[in-house]
Amino acid sequence: MKKKIFGFCLILSALTSFSQEIVSSVPIELKKNRDIFQVVNNEKKDVTLFVSDKIKVKAIHLDSNMKIVDSISAERPNTKTYDMMIGYNSNNNNPRLFWASNDYENIFSQLYDVSNKKVATQQYTLDLKEEKVLQKFSESEKFYILTVPKKGNSLKLHVFDKNGVYSAKIINLDGFHFFKSNYTKSDIYGILGENLLPFEAPFSLKNINVENPTSLTDAARKRKCYFDGKTLVLTIDTNSDYTQAIIIDTQNFSATEKIIRSPGISNVTSTGYKIAITSNSFYFDNKFYILKSSEDQFFFTVKDLEDNTLKEFSATSETPIDFKNSDIYLEGGDFGGKRTLTNSSQFLRKIVNLNAGLSCYHIGQNTLITFGGISSTGPSTGQTVANQFGLIGALVSVAFLSPTMENFNSYANRKVVKIEGLFDNQDNHIKGDLQPLAFDKIRTFFDDYKDVSSQILFNIEAAYYLGYYDNKTKEYTIRKFAD
Repeated sequence: MKKKIFGFCLILSALTSFSQEIVSSVPIELKKNRDIFQVVNNEKKDVTLFVSDKIKVKAIHLDSNMKIVDSISAERPNTKTYDMMIGYNSNNNNPRLFWASNDYENIFSQLYDVSNKKVATQQYTLDLKEEKVLQKFSESEKFYILTVPKKGNSLKLHVFDKNGVYSAKIINLDGFHFFKSNYTKSDIYGILGENLLPFEAPFSLKNINVENPTSLTDAARKRKCYFDGKTLVLTIDTNSDYTQAIIIDTQNFSATEKIIRSPGISNVTSTGYKIAITSNSFYFDNKFYILKSSEDQFFFTVKDLEDNTLKEFSATSETPIDFKNSDIYLEGGDFGGKRTLTNSSQFLRKIVNLNAGLSCYHIGQNTLITFGGISSTGPSTGQTVANQFGLIGALVSVAFLSPTMENFNSYANRKVVKIEGLFDNQDNHIKGDLQPLAFDKIRTFFDDYKDVSSQILFNIEAAYYLGYYDNKTKEYTIRKFAD
């Protein structure tokens, strides 16, 4: 084991001797049971890289130039009890990893003090028999597990602070208005437990990290959440008439309800026939970006937290979509590959019959918005596990189904139709051609390199660092990509 870890450290040293813009590969053989993941310290701009197998976990501290500063090893928690890693926090810039049993009732933490060569461990027991685990959130000082109790109209945050102290906080939602997709009255447990298969399983809640481009596979979910360290926002779009938002202050654990209404589109024809309507939202920059469409009408609306309309764009099946900067792309489906659609009616018809969504991503001071729809067919449930950590400051482990790496293959075996538009910070449309993003370049890279494993992906100062093991050439490579 020591020889293998030493060999991996030599790889990292060799990689840093090359230009960060150039591919650098070093021969080494990594066994299939080896996992690689990382924790990024955004304040210090450094990284702790973890190399784990069934016996050991090696923490390797890299500075902002990707040079090795120090390293330390510890035993991996008992795999019979703790079969997955679920998150992290830190104490004095030392990362703490959290491992869990399959039911989350047994938690094990490891605090890695790399400079002093110490690893402190702690065990926790949670009683979750009357709760459903929804999501996990990692940030610099705290790690959270979000659950929904079966009884009582509430949510619960299980909090682990920087000192390893555990507490449970109840978020009371009494007085909030909960209705299922068929408009029957319910509570928060009933709303989150509603079966939206084949696209969304009961109690699934997609965690969105707006600092990265979000694929339509994630953006089209009807139940999403957004966490920035101080605020947790849950959005529910199961009803096409409005978006319901639950805004939780993680400092005092209070909650506020917001109802954001979508544009009005009649769901019946003049002769009484029912019309299919689709809608969804994306929470971004403290605003709600809303898509609503039928086969004849399309609305894109921006609203503030008080339901005031800040900007609205529209198109019809007979008029062009004049707020797009790209062609209308169709991927997958009966024809396979990628092709371009010619008119608005094709786009509207397809998104109404797919799972519609939109996503936002900052490009400098501007915002790139993707509109579209995606089919429910895709990888197995295990492969489409929720994005638990996001990318920035994220933990990425292939064995635990890296959500960030999954983003680059999220359209596999699916039909997707989409357009893209560029908008300024006042949400005015900007005309012109779009430039490729780092994620586009990485996705193109993976189109050619499919037989890879042990991927890591992290962001430091506007650059994305991609590491992967080539299973054919037996080489570990790190690349740098930028928007």
